[in-house]
Amino acid sequence: MGLKKRLKNIGFQHKVTLICLFIGLAPVLLLGTFSYLQMKRLLIERETIALQETLKQEVQTLDYKLNTYLDAINLIVWNESMRTALSQNYTNNYDMYIAYRDVIDPMFFTIRNMNNEIKSITIYSDGSLHPHGNVLRPLTEASEKEWYHEDRLENSPTFIPSNDGKTLYLVCPVYYYHSSCINIICITIDANSIFAPIKALYDTPYGSVIVSDLDSVIVNYTSFSKADNYSLPSKAFTFNGVSSQLSKNYVIEYQLLSSVPWNLFLYRPIETVSLAANQITILVMIMILVSITIVLCSSLLLSKITVKPLKALSENMALIEQDNLTITVKSTSKDEIGQLIDSFTHMVNRLKYLINEVLRSRIAKQEYEMKALQAQINPHFLYNSLSMINSKALLNNQEDIGKMARLLSTFYRTTLNKGNSIITVKGELDNIRSYIDIQRMMHSNSFDVIFDIDEEIYSYSMPNLLIQPLVENAILHGLDHKTTPGKGILTVNGYKEDEVLIFRILDNGNGMSKEMCQNIISTNTHGYGIHNVHQRVQLYCGDSFGLQFTSTIGLGTNATLRILIKT
Repeated sequence: MGLKKRLKNIGFQHKVTLICLFIGLAPVLLLGTFSYLQMKRLLIERETIALQETLKQEVQTLDYKLNTYLDAINLIVWNESMRTALSQNYTNNYDMYIAYRDVIDPMFFTIRNMNNEIKSITIYSDGSLHPHGNVLRPLTEASEKEWYHEDRLENSPTFIPSNDGKTLYLVCPVYYYHSSCINIICITIDANSIFAPIKALYDTPYGSVIVSDLDSVIVNYTSFSKADNYSLPSKAFTFNGVSSQLSKNYVIEYQLLSSVPWNLFLYRPIETVSLAANQITILVMIMILVSITIVLCSSLLLSKITVKPLKALSENMALIEQDNLTITVKSTSKDEIGQLIDSFTHMVNRLKYLINEVLRSRIAKQEYEMKALQAQINPHFLYNSLSMINSKALLNNQEDIGKMARLLSTFYRTTLNKGNSIITVKGELDNIRSYIDIQRMMHSNSFDVIFDIDEEIYSYSMPNLLIQPLVENAILHGLDHKTTPGKGILTVNGYKEDEVLIFRILDNGNGMSKEMCQNIISTNTHGYGIHNVHQRVQLYCGDSFGLQFTSTIGLGTNATLRILIKT
């Protein structure tokens, strides 16, 4: 709302300038934004294809290496001579020596020479072979190794990364059906040599992660600097993929290896991929600045031509507000602005004529009002006359006449209220009491009255003559037409609820229908009736206040008046 109000208060010339700027710059901004987004999309698509091709090559290379190590360990596990050497029950050291010299050492030496990344090959056994350097160790030592986890040791070869990520263990338990001994073969591989190609894929920032089917991270490499803050935590990658949220900020591709249940992930931040689109952004900014200059000059010229006559018209209108009816603006143009100035000239001339007519009418009205004021009766004359009637009645023992004169004097004094339209609640109630007493005398006390007023509200102010029409309506249209047995009862309630004065006028008269209750407020009578009271309250307090009627035929009517307390 604040912005809308400020826009309304901007000068017309500035509005024209702003509109021209908007019309001129909108196409440039749209075209520039579209070009930037399209270029960014193409760069991301190109990067996605490049990642897929690179990923495919790296997966093939990695599969080849891992299959080489799997072949090596299978060669050991399924070699018949190795089986015999590991499961035989030795009785002398010479047989052990022959087993190491002719079977175990030659095979391990050959495998290590063919695979430079293999650091060591060790068999952990509980058989009768004596320990032999790092080639054969007691099975009890296996439980002390970091790769030893019973739940991770399967019957097939398993790759297990070291805690520091520098070593990759290839572990496989070996069980021979004809022997009760247990053997665990562990090939220690240099992880840096295996995964070195993955760490040299790009010169620009990127990241690579290998995750197993157990969601354990085998490799997590990034070429990001700490200042870049692009690195993703390992837990962001799972064997089943990555979250869609990461895909919004990174170009991520992954592929499953065929040799082992591993997924290789490659990812690059979209921000680094779309750096080339920044050149387009610079060109767009230059175009926008040039367009702003051209459009600004054009809009200033256009606004000056258009707004100049309107400004002169506005200044002439300001003079009219200061009661100066001189016309200073002229126009020979036949366009819309020229027609507006001609209409303004005609309006001012017509205004001069009407002012002269109003002045003459006002002078005549003042003369008539003066004569009417001279004919008015002074209210004090009425009060004094009623006081004299009261005195004469008392001297002649006519108490009813005296009482009626006093009640009439009180009623008209509170009604006139010295010409004020606002009265205290106490004054309004005094007026009602006098009116009800007069009505009871006129009705030979045929009904009783009950006042239930909270004295706390006496000091509050309210418009005068609001309750009297309600009381009159209850007596004349309710109690006077009572058909049920029993004496008529009129009840006047008054109390405060929050910041609202509430008055209830209740009678046990004949009542009225629901339609009459709805129409009584909207019916505009010739006298000072219910409709007048409702309108005055709403003008004084607002639309949520006023009168409300409820009634039951044969039981009576309840009129509720709600007035806002004003301080």
